Amino acid sequence: MGKTARPKALGALFDHYAGVPGAEWHLDRPFDIAPQGGRAYDSTSLARLVADMSGRLYAAGLRRGDRLAIVKENHLDTILLAAAAGRIGALPAMITSTFNAATLAKMMPRLEPKILIASHSVLAAAQRDGISITGPDTRVIAIDGDAEEIPGAVSLSEFAGADVPVPNLRPHSDPMLCTHTSGTTGVPKFVVHSPNTLIGVLSKLETMRIPFLSTRPDDVIASCIAFVHSRAVTWTFAQFALPPKKAVILGGSDPDTVVETLSRHRPTTLEACPNIFQRWERLPSLHPELFTNVRAYLSTFDAIHPSTIRTFMAATNRRAPVWGQSWGQSEVGPATLAVYSKRTVMRPSGSKDPFTNSVGRPIPFVTQIRVVDPDTRKPLPRGERGLVLIRTKGRCLTYLGEHERHQEKDWDGWWNTGDIGIHTRTGNLHVLDREVDVIPGTSGIELESLLLERLDDVTEAIVLGNPGGLPVPVLSTHDGKPLDPAVWARATADLPALEEPRVIPWEDFPRTGTWKVRRFDLRAQMLETQETYGSGRWT
Repeated sequence: MGKTARPKALGALFDHYAGVPGAEWHLDRPFDIAPQGGRAYDSTSLARLVADMSGRLYAAGLRRGDRLAIVKENHLDTILLAAAAGRIGALPAMITSTFNAATLAKMMPRLEPKILIASHSVLAAAQRDGISITGPDTRVIAIDGDAEEIPGAVSLSEFAGADVPVPNLRPHSDPMLCTHTSGTTGVPKFVVHSPNTLIGVLSKLETMRIPFLSTRPDDVIASCIAFVHSRAVTWTFAQFALPPKKAVILGGSDPDTVVETLSRHRPTTLEACPNIFQRWERLPSLHPELFTNVRAYLSTFDAIHPSTIRTFMAATNRRAPVWGQSWGQSEVGPATLAVYSKRTVMRPSGSKDPFTNSVGRPIPFVTQIRVVDPDTRKPLPRGERGLVLIRTKGRCLTYLGEHERHQEKDWDGWWNTGDIGIHTRTGNLHVLDREVDVIPGTSGIELESLLLERLDDVTEAIVLGNPGGLPVPVLSTHDGKPLDPAVWARATADLPALEEPRVIPWEDFPRTGTWKVRRFDLRAQMLETQETYGSGRWT
């Protein structure tokens, strides 16, 4: 290749691989920043687009050391804009467009961006709500739509044809990128990573030779993840470092769009957020041909339920398919990896110990795990439940504008995840709940998995701890109708006592950019209180 040293900086990634043979990149829709660019790219055309955006941002006034806020609909071009900013030496913050204007307005004072580049829909929603997302010193660029409809905004197209600046990269130990936490329990925090922590360490999992999961040259890798997440950066890096035949980008999760895209590019590896797989659960029966060649599935970001895995694993015709589940956090990246065989997945359902709660072992050479008493901080024996701590060289540098909160979660070099779990005698980590969501005597995550396994008509299940009474199950069903009381009674006969289920439409569950349910908001919506059993000190 002539270019052997892999880059650590996102701002150098696309230039480095320009002209190098690699994957074909196929999109479910054109990039929002290049609507006329079509749906197919290679390494060279991607690098040209990053350079073009770098020139436009520079012409708009972005300089080395400045901060850029990116708020747009989910797509890989969020990564391209961040790379363009990094090429200048600026610090980009990738932010999901699922946040409302009030939340964005609370986040921006910590970022103090020189430029906000956002979708027209984001800017128009803020205007309708009468909310100024940023202060008067921030220049606002509208990616699409009519910028004249947004007071003070200019169109990205106005800077087309701008001269491309020479790369001006920051040192590898400096901040390179801001992502954000999910915001399931309040205003999201900005997580700051450097090239050393993000690509230097966390990309090791992507390029590690893992049996059955590692990329092969003939693979068609399809991914439907949150492209504002640091996971998307390491995933993008991997498509260059270990190129498949095709990299298929699913920016949207709408089933009709997914069917259209995967019909043209049948995947051999398919990755999605757990709740997106859950949204797609009817596709294997309606369009089984899309999944017959999948040899590996991968889910990240959140716990996934056994019933969901079983549905997709049953659809493939490959001889020895596997499912990989990675567990971790934005602050520390992937911490554990579990790989399930089809034999494990297809065992009889309804067990009171869902296998997916075991999220695997620490990643070799990357992470260590410790479970401690939340009050004394002393390590607990294997097999006892406690607070999960992680040690890794890939830990984020800080929370932007909230360094004290970051320091509070540093326990003598170990990162407090805020999750309650068990480090088993065999070395696996068994995750039970977020500390703020604990339910005494049981696990909400396990209850949710069991309800989804036993109730065929249920499409979502969240169990809320209720200090004022029994745990409250909040469900959605395929037809939107309440459950038959007799069916509910049979499904829950051997479970801890629960309140009668509350059924709401799937669309009414408040969600994050990775489709996690915002339990904080759901609790206020259903119980009209934020009181929990957990302390919430480490969210």
